[in-house]
Amino acid sequence: MATSGRLGYEERVSELTVRLVTEDLFDEILLTFGSAFLRDLENLDPDWFRSDFEPDRFHGCFDGDELVGTAAVLTRDITLPGTGPTPVAGVTTVAVKPWHRRRGAASMLMHVQLHGLHEEQREPFAALWASEGSIYGRFGYGLAAHYSTIKVPGGVPFRAGVDLGKDRIRELPRAEAMKHVTAVYDRVAPTRVGWLSRAEPSWNMHLWDSERNRDGASAYRFAVHPDGYAIFRTTSKWDDRGPAGELKVREIVAASPVAAAALWRYLLDYDQVRLVNGMFAVDEPVTTMLHDKEQAVRLTKDGLWVRLVDVDRALALRGYGTPLDTVFQVTDVLCPWNQGRWRLAVDSAGAATVERTTADPDMVLDIADLGAAYLGGVRLTELAAAGLITELTPGAVTKASRAFIGDHAPHCQEVF
Repeated sequence: MATSGRLGYEERVSELTVRLVTEDLFDEILLTFGSAFLRDLENLDPDWFRSDFEPDRFHGCFDGDELVGTAAVLTRDITLPGTGPTPVAGVTTVAVKPWHRRRGAASMLMHVQLHGLHEEQREPFAALWASEGSIYGRFGYGLAAHYSTIKVPGGVPFRAGVDLGKDRIRELPRAEAMKHVTAVYDRVAPTRVGWLSRAEPSWNMHLWDSERNRDGASAYRFAVHPDGYAIFRTTSKWDDRGPAGELKVREIVAASPVAAAALWRYLLDYDQVRLVNGMFAVDEPVTTMLHDKEQAVRLTKDGLWVRLVDVDRALALRGYGTPLDTVFQVTDVLCPWNQGRWRLAVDSAGAATVERTTADPDMVLDIADLGAAYLGGVRLTELAAAGLITELTPGAVTKASRAFIGDHAPHCQEVF
């Protein structure tokens, strides 16, 4: 049973209670998070943890007076296909103490969080990074974006014809570079599906640079180009062949192909560096720039998971690639207001209207599969081939898949 109040929602099952936390519980939050993720308190950085902390969106699960689980929301925008930055509930810090697991604490936290978003008519969809892929499908989240870890040998040549431009790249001190960095990011982020908005607290959290976070590497370095930047760390290493340094990229942001090529060339030619690596979009263009693509070792991994809180509001927020008129029958056990038949009508400009209908459905799918397709990186045809979507009207899934798919792979640059 959920009850609403000015500050949040409370749910009681047996002796467990979910409610908003207060600032005086911050040490308990750290203890809960650290124990859940197998980390000692002395290895956690409380200042980093507090940098993007929003107490009015931070729920705790309590056993009596003891905090045993947490789940929070970050207030951010995310870029959607066709329409740009849109508010998203960035779900984070979902943790349950090991000695309180298997009692329903996480389920209670998810229930209160999602029902609260719906009842308050806040963000119509949520997104998160999953520590384990088996956890969040049961709460209606679908895997919507992947990322690639890419390792490229230092000095590897580009193919003929890659334009590096004439602008020289400079390294600047952090304080001097950040004005340029934030301006370029704000210019590029609205065009990249899956990228998040960054106010000052978000930048601080993303680029937190305390010594305990460096793992033996340098402080962040900032290389700037008129149309882009790269943020990275270096690690000095030597072996029997000489310098074997490593350059770890935090992010490369470029407003043009020339800027991207120039920044990559700068990093690959860094003195004493044998390996450049980092996390990138699955369609990161550097491998296409290389003379020998096999020199880049790539491993694709799970990235952002998406959950539609309100089907009608969420589907109408993004743009679509082709006109469409189809009826989905949606199953959603956790958020029953989404269950039933929905007509999605997309006009020639890619704008959508979504409304309930009694018409016969063209396909049947779970809310998690709509979430997986939402950012345009997972094809509905792929989900249907896996038996996750039942097609009732021949060709309906193919038509819908073409409308949902994006021009580029969605990618979230920051784990939150």
